[in-house]
Amino acid sequence: MIVTFFIAVGLKFFNPPITAMMVYKYIQNDHKSIQQEWVQLDEVNATVPLAIIAAEDQNYLNHSGFDFTAIKKAIQHNKTSKTRWGASTISQQLAKNIFLFPTKSILRKGLEAYFTVVLELVLNKKRIMELYINVVETGDSYYGVGVASKHYFRKSAQNIQTEEAALIAAALPNPIVFKVSRPSDYMQKRKRWIVSQMNNLGGTELIKDWYK
Repeated sequence: MIVTFFIAVGLKFFNPPITAMMVYKYIQNDHKSIQQEWVQLDEVNATVPLAIIAAEDQNYLNHSGFDFTAIKKAIQHNKTSKTRWGASTISQQLAKNIFLFPTKSILRKGLEAYFTVVLELVLNKKRIMELYINVVETGDSYYGVGVASKHYFRKSAQNIQTEEAALIAAALPNPIVFKVSRPSDYMQKRKRWIVSQMNNLGGTELIKDWYK
């Protein structure tokens, strides 16, 4: 545990060259080459992190790694519905992507919680987001918004527009099923919902301090 704590501290200063999720998917995909292009947060249009917050974790700036209100709502929903709601925060997803394989077990959930606490202790919200937008899976062997923006929209992440950012965010639950290159009617509907939530959150003013 001490080693992993110091690894987390290192993430304040160094960008991880690879993550546990990348290794897992690399093995699963018969060693298909990993595509990633690292971008600093100030090289990314502010609509991108805003879209991710709107889609994945609207209380991101206020919680300390766990959104207990969302967890309670998900538990209540899942008791009575066939559809499943998740309540993982961006911090939890980052912990899972960097340190863990996507297996389902009580041990993995415990480790995810531990790493989430560590990341929140040693990193600020801006750095957590910067790491997340670079390591999150955005397609088949694609990781991060840098490569996603160039592959899907033929432009840099700095030039991404609002609806394009929302479309990338709409695919994040499962970018292998929800394809940015061929968005389904469901994805188009979710994209429009994300755009409306971005506006409801106050637009890029929400994260203006990250871009000073």
